[in-house]
Amino acid sequence: MRLRALGLLLAATVMSPLAAAAPLPKPAPLAAIAAQARIPFEQFTLANGLRVIVSTDRSVPVVATSIWYHVGSKDEPAGKTGFAHLFEHLMFYGSENVPGGIFPHLEAMGATDWNGTTWYDRTNYFETVPTPALERVLFLESDRMGHLLGAVSQQTLDRQRGVVMNEKRQGDNAPYGLVQYAEADALFPADHPYHHSTIGSMDDLGHASLEDVRGWFRSHYGPNNAVLVLAGDIDAPTARRLAQKYFGDIPRGPDPAPVPVSVPSLPAPRAETLYDQVATTRLYREWVVPGWAAPDTVPLDLFGSVLGGLASSRFDDQLVRRDKLAVGASASLESQEKVGIFRIQVDLAPGADASVVNRRIDAILADLIAKGPSQDELARAVTREVSSRLFALESVGGFSGRAVTLAQGAVFAGDPGFYARQLQAYAAATPESVRAAAARWLTRPAYALTVAPGPRPPAEQAKATQDDADKPGAAAAAAQPAASGAAPAAKPARPLPAVGDIVALTYPTIQRARLSNGIPIVFAQRGPLPLTRVVLSFDAGHAADPRAALGTDALMLNLLDQGTTTRSAGDLAADEERYGISIDSGASMDRSLITLAGLSANLAGGLDLLADVTLNPSFADLERVRVQQLTGIKAELADPSGLASRTLPGLIYGDTAYGVPPSGSGDPAAVAKLGKADLEAFKARWVRPDKATIFVVSDRPLAEVQPLLETRFGGWRAAAAPAGAKDLSRPVPAPRNRIVLLDRPGSPQSVIVAGQVLAQDGTDELLALRAANEALGGSITSRLSTDLRETRNWSYGVASGISDYVGRVPFKLVAPVQTDKTGPALKAALDDMTALLGSAPITEDEREKVVASNVRALPGALATAGDILAAMQKNDRLKRPDDYYVHLAGRYRALTAAEMQAALKGALRPGELLWLVVGDAATVRPQLEALGLPVETATPTAR
Repeated sequence: MRLRALGLLLAATVMSPLAAAAPLPKPAPLAAIAAQARIPFEQFTLANGLRVIVSTDRSVPVVATSIWYHVGSKDEPAGKTGFAHLFEHLMFYGSENVPGGIFPHLEAMGATDWNGTTWYDRTNYFETVPTPALERVLFLESDRMGHLLGAVSQQTLDRQRGVVMNEKRQGDNAPYGLVQYAEADALFPADHPYHHSTIGSMDDLGHASLEDVRGWFRSHYGPNNAVLVLAGDIDAPTARRLAQKYFGDIPRGPDPAPVPVSVPSLPAPRAETLYDQVATTRLYREWVVPGWAAPDTVPLDLFGSVLGGLASSRFDDQLVRRDKLAVGASASLESQEKVGIFRIQVDLAPGADASVVNRRIDAILADLIAKGPSQDELARAVTREVSSRLFALESVGGFSGRAVTLAQGAVFAGDPGFYARQLQAYAAATPESVRAAAARWLTRPAYALTVAPGPRPPAEQAKATQDDADKPGAAAAAAQPAASGAAPAAKPARPLPAVGDIVALTYPTIQRARLSNGIPIVFAQRGPLPLTRVVLSFDAGHAADPRAALGTDALMLNLLDQGTTTRSAGDLAADEERYGISIDSGASMDRSLITLAGLSANLAGGLDLLADVTLNPSFADLERVRVQQLTGIKAELADPSGLASRTLPGLIYGDTAYGVPPSGSGDPAAVAKLGKADLEAFKARWVRPDKATIFVVSDRPLAEVQPLLETRFGGWRAAAAPAGAKDLSRPVPAPRNRIVLLDRPGSPQSVIVAGQVLAQDGTDELLALRAANEALGGSITSRLSTDLRETRNWSYGVASGISDYVGRVPFKLVAPVQTDKTGPALKAALDDMTALLGSAPITEDEREKVVASNVRALPGALATAGDILAAMQKNDRLKRPDDYYVHLAGRYRALTAAEMQAALKGALRPGELLWLVVGDAATVRPQLEALGLPVETATPTAR
């Protein structure tokens, strides 16, 4: 690959107006780094046309399966929008030999990283399973490919139609949720395959018949229209045998006719304004460009990085940092198979004039098209691309791992190794090739959309409601046999393969050391990719915020990488990009974090930057970052889920350390007043060596990493100010069982949240309690999810959980539901909890499912370096031993249903829950008042 020349560019520097920084070491040659982004694979095709791709990696005893069907929403005819996505749902809910659906089996196998997704060009299903479960998962995938229709009944269709409708409401109800429809209408002609959204229309979903969906399946889901990828602990001969065993007897389907797709251009510029319940005005600028495998895709992607993708981009440098006209600005390429959308997105700063910002966008864009990027900008963009791909390849499966990379290349380009050709194209790009591609496509007429705060117009997503019990003929549909109507006769039953014995978890040896100033190091060596992650963890977090100045910790952390005494924010961003590293900061409720993730070959230079950010922040850009944080708070208040999340802690924790928004963004009145001295004082008390622990996961040994850390942080001394101390012992308010209603007029969905502070601390042993919660609401097959999502179809997703706080932990339930079912949904959730704690306790089957799921999931849950790093931090924070996960399987196996029941009953008190509802009060309040609980209607507030 032609990466050698770009490697030479990385030594280039940009002059800073600040005092000269110490020179950084020269970055490693990019060519050598890129050469490690390899995915070995073999492939073969069965007689029925199923293409199978195998990538062997024995480092962890798991196998990722990813099956891609070459069908998506672009293949839907008029009047049948949303069918591809609807069918994605149907394929999870039972086939002829798996009548109960696939979810219970995935959980019982310990599947991780599993899901199904639909987009314009493909539908995919993926899961990562422990190696002994591979035959079971291949059976499940083959059964829904070749033995599905006998299990698709009218009742199944109606139920999943309701779930999909609520998924649509949930997405459309979010701020900017209606933008996708405006974009599609403006950019594509009405008869264009990409004109309609993948989620479809309520009318088309409502009119989908049983024969419609069966016909859709027969036309598109044959093995000859699919690719199966197996990545991980498997070899090609084994894959061939198993693929033939489970998929070989499935007959070919019809060969789908290619859908002709043009790359349309607007005849003239088009500008529109859409009003929505949003925090700030957002400007979009969009063009339709060629698709995923087209020659101009890579240069357009690089152009987007330089314009608005890198932290050092033209937009960030000029619109955000210099002119302060925007709180955020980006440019990116969204690629589909046949077309792409090049999108500019700018969130205006308070008081900024949209017309002024639009002119600045035009000027910056025109200048970059006219002159092209610099060699240094291009080199940084390519380095960031290579680094991000290496991190993606850590995982064998999931949304972006090796299996997905191979499948996408096979489906969209006919070549599983297309990723390597893409890397070659990135390496071969020149400033002129990038400029020329942008000139070809981005000088055409653009679609300009402005989304401004204001009353949201009535939307299509609010039309339909779904309640099978009220539908004519519902009783008859429910009584139908599974293979009713036009379904084919079921073939002879296929036996379900057993899941083999799960091998013991392979967990790295955790090493501990100290710097000369006493800072502990917690270290794990993990390869094979040449990557290192470092976390500086401080015993602070949102709970350390002063009660009168909530948001101090977040503002301080947000400013760390926005300039030091020797480097501006732009200088820092450019240096990070040259090294292929990312430095970030953030916080949880109990810890404040400064992190580094990047290429091990450039670790020395990366640690120099990490030390500069940690030890020498200038806080010079306070006003700009303050505006960004205040705008973020407004965005939380504009989003129904964000509003609920901000409001609940104060209602259940009161004025205690945990009674603060979990985002940490704080109180806008307090954030507006914070000065540089406040931030420096807070940092001196909390971000200091005597409150720090350094966590590292690297392919390099501790003996190599520790001296690098010692050089940068060993001489760090604590400030003279006393260290901060959190008070987690303050009593929380006595619980009051009531409903608090926050009015959000016009919402097609209500967000129901229930909360309660438990008596237990996070450092207590909560294994039985967390296991019991999985039966209640912690999994997709839990009682709450089954009831509200699957049986009643009132919600797209329901979940309950117990947070990992150090002090007293909260129980929280979240259920977005359609507006007309808000009251009944709340009652159903309460009834489910009450029954579980009383008349219908945890069953032995539920206990076995929870135990099997957690034991078998351990290899997949701890498969990547990032997983190990998170586990190390959690063990340290909750005062667990370093080998906690090594013994976890045995502790799960020893759990009894009675212990789980006792743990839940001893912790959860449904009669003391605080219920918070965000929704349209005019519609929702009468439903809530009928429940017999006190109802308080509150006005959303910033704090």
